[in-house]
Amino acid sequence: MVFCTKINYIKVKTPRKYLQSSFIDSLRLFVKGGSGGNGLPKFGGIGGQGGNVELVAKDNYALESICSVYKNKRIIAKHGRDSTHNFILGIPGESIKVEVPTGITVFTDDGMKIGELNKEGEQLIVARGGTGGHSKNGFLGLQGQTHSIKLDLKLISDVGLVGFPNAGKSTLLKALSHAKPKIASYPFTTIRPNIGIIMYKDLRQISMADLPGLIEGAHANKGMGHKFLKHVERTKLMLLVVDINGFQLSPQHEFRTCIDTIVLLNKELELYNPSLLDKPTIIVINKMDTNNAWKTLDSIKHQINNISDTFEAYPENLRPNKPLKFYEFLPISAKEGERQFKVLKTN
Repeated sequence: MVFCTKINYIKVKTPRKYLQSSFIDSLRLFVKGGSGGNGLPKFGGIGGQGGNVELVAKDNYALESICSVYKNKRIIAKHGRDSTHNFILGIPGESIKVEVPTGITVFTDDGMKIGELNKEGEQLIVARGGTGGHSKNGFLGLQGQTHSIKLDLKLISDVGLVGFPNAGKSTLLKALSHAKPKIASYPFTTIRPNIGIIMYKDLRQISMADLPGLIEGAHANKGMGHKFLKHVERTKLMLLVVDINGFQLSPQHEFRTCIDTIVLLNKELELYNPSLLDKPTIIVINKMDTNNAWKTLDSIKHQINNISDTFEAYPENLRPNKPLKFYEFLPISAKEGERQFKVLKTN
C-alpha cells in the first residue's frame, strides 16, 4: 500500500525591489581589546600591552564596507606577548584600526555615548587592550575591554533637501550637481540618501543631500521616519522642496495642497526635533512648468509670506507651534535644468 502525502509549500513574500536598499546608517559590532601578556616574576619582566580596537573616520566611506570586511561583525585585537628571558618587555599586541564614515556617533549597548567622528582622520578607541602583567598585578596580564557598540551615522552636508515623496528633490540634486540619483514619477523613488557636490567657478564647493521623502507621521517613525529624519540634524541649510500642485500619497490618503505640505513638513520637523526649526530654511516651490502653476503661486504668496498667520487655519493636531526660519521662497522648475534657478548658486 502506498500513501501519498500532500506537501504545501509556503511562498515567502519578499520586499518589492524598489524598497530593497543596501544603505545602512546604523550598525552593531562586537569589539574586544587584546589581553595583556603575562610578566616574568623571576626577572621582573613586564607582559606586552594588549592591542586596542580603534575607529578611524574616512570621507566617502560606507558602513556597508565594514560588513564586507568583518562579515561576523566581531573585531578582536591581538593579545600582548608574554615576557620571556629573551624579551623582558613583552611585545605589545597589534591594534586594529577600523575605517568608518565621517558623521559617526558611537554608543554602548546601554545608550552611553562613547564619542563622535566628524572629520576625516579623527580616531576613537572603542575597546582598550589589557595591561601587561607586572609586579603590582601579580605578573598576570589583564583582559581587554569587551562590549558591543552601536555606530550611528548622520550624514554631514551643507544643504539638505527635505520634502514629501515625488516633490522633485532628486531632479533638483541632479540638475545642481554631478550626482545621479534615481528619478521616476512615483513616490519613494529615493530610498537612500544621495549626496551631490555643487562646484563653483572659483573652485568653492558645497555638498547637498537628497533625503528620502517624508510622510505624515514621520516623527513617529512612520514610513522611513527616524531612519532619515536624523540626517537633517547635521545640515547647515534646509531646502524644503514642495510641489506647487500639492501631494497625495495614494487614493486612500488625503490630498494636501502646496500650503498644506509646507505646514505639515514644519510640524513633522518640530515633533521630531524642535531645534531643527532654528536652521536657516529656503522654500523651493517646484514644478512651475505645469499648467496654472503661476496662477496657483499668486494665490498663496500671501500665505507663505505670513506663515504664522496661516497656521491658525489648521486644527491643533496639525498646527506647528513655531515656524521654520524661512529666508525666502523660490519658484523653480527642476526639470528645466540649472538655468531656471541660478539664484541658488550665488553667494
